[in-house]
Amino acid sequence: MALYLLYESSSGYGLFEAHGLDEIGQNTEAVRSSVSDLSRFGRVVQLTAFHPFESALDALNQINAVSEGYMTDELRSFLELNLPKVKEGKTPKFSLGVSEPKIGSCIFEATKIPCQSNEFVHELLRGVRQHFDRFIKDLKPGDLEKAQLGLAHSYSRAKVKFNVNRVDNMVIQAIFLLDTLDKDINSFAMRVRECYSWHFPELVKIVNDNYLYARVSKVIEDKSKLSEDHIPMLTEILGDEDKAREVVEAGKASMGQDLSPLDLINVQSFAQRVMDLADYRKKLYDYLVAKMSDIAPNLAALIGEMVGARLISHAGSLTNLAKCPSSTLQILGAEKALFRALKTRGNTPKYGLIFQSSLIGRASAKDKGRIARYLSNKCSVASRIDCFADSSTTAYGEKLREQVEERLEFYDKGAAPRKNVDVMKEVLESLEKKDEGEVKAVEVSEKKKKKKKKKKNKSQDDDE
Repeated sequence: MALYLLYESSSGYGLFEAHGLDEIGQNTEAVRSSVSDLSRFGRVVQLTAFHPFESALDALNQINAVSEGYMTDELRSFLELNLPKVKEGKTPKFSLGVSEPKIGSCIFEATKIPCQSNEFVHELLRGVRQHFDRFIKDLKPGDLEKAQLGLAHSYSRAKVKFNVNRVDNMVIQAIFLLDTLDKDINSFAMRVRECYSWHFPELVKIVNDNYLYARVSKVIEDKSKLSEDHIPMLTEILGDEDKAREVVEAGKASMGQDLSPLDLINVQSFAQRVMDLADYRKKLYDYLVAKMSDIAPNLAALIGEMVGARLISHAGSLTNLAKCPSSTLQILGAEKALFRALKTRGNTPKYGLIFQSSLIGRASAKDKGRIARYLSNKCSVASRIDCFADSSTTAYGEKLREQVEERLEFYDKGAAPRKNVDVMKEVLESLEKKDEGEVKAVEVSEKKKKKKKKKKNKSQDDDE
């Protein structure tokens, strides 16, 4: 049986015929020893045909298709033109050696050409790769290396290239920055309270919120100057006129110590910094919500933007999170408790970061572990959809959240939840209907545009 070899080089497809294999031997070790000797290897393996790539872009498309196990039209026509024809009902008297079994199965399904990919074929292809520039006579010295380098760069760029709007690194940095800001704002606000309480100690009991306290202290400045004129401004900040009057009355009868103008300026500037940080924290949170709707819309719809961002951050990336099994996702963030339990042979933790979700908080104490396991399962599904789906939609996340809520009702009242298969079918049907509606709307708009153009053309003809 004749053996042909398909070699995908950076400059084109090469088809080689291996005949007289007895000269180098049928076993792998014999082939491996004879590959380095070109005079011996060249008598056995000879070039049958060569199909050069038209351009660098064509080379990239062809190699991308080969790496994904897909046969292009160019490769199919090249093989059908240069290989013996396969007659229906008869076993072919040749086989094609390929480097990857995936592309071999694709070639066999499309053309019925028998393919093989084993260690023996790989050694022959290694020899072809080593002496390829000797087989192609028109190649100049250095041409093959330049083609390999250019294709390697373009192939790497194509593989690394991704959607800019779906970069999950910014989500990881944003959630870290949010946590840092929360700690800093809290410690700075406590420092403002301690500094200003020396001057107006009664204000701490009236205004509990740190941000509002900083704003009120910025408006009041010196308590001795508090009057009825400050009530509208304080009401605007606190949202309650009674509380604003209470602040004014407390200022008049305050037991605090007077501060020098320089100390008051320092306290006011520090309060302004706390307010700026709090405002920036709100903007950063809005940015995180918008970014999560682009990167992981289904995970955000299921478990919330903050918890979803924490899961992505802890896993390292959305891809890593999608690769995690649901059992690992369930205890993400509880690694210390897990290893402590394994060391002491105690009970392992039931949940990690997903405990921050309101869905687990709604479950009873005995059902928290079960609902955490169920929720982690749905989070795993949502993260995989977000990571590998071509289009971005929240339909899956909303339906998965409905399933978790149905499971909560089942644990509470015993109402049977829907099956996952039925829910996924509903989502797919709704998405198909939505796509059909969008296509129809586009067609209608195109028809209207054509009608308008026809009317304009007719009016111009009439004027002429």
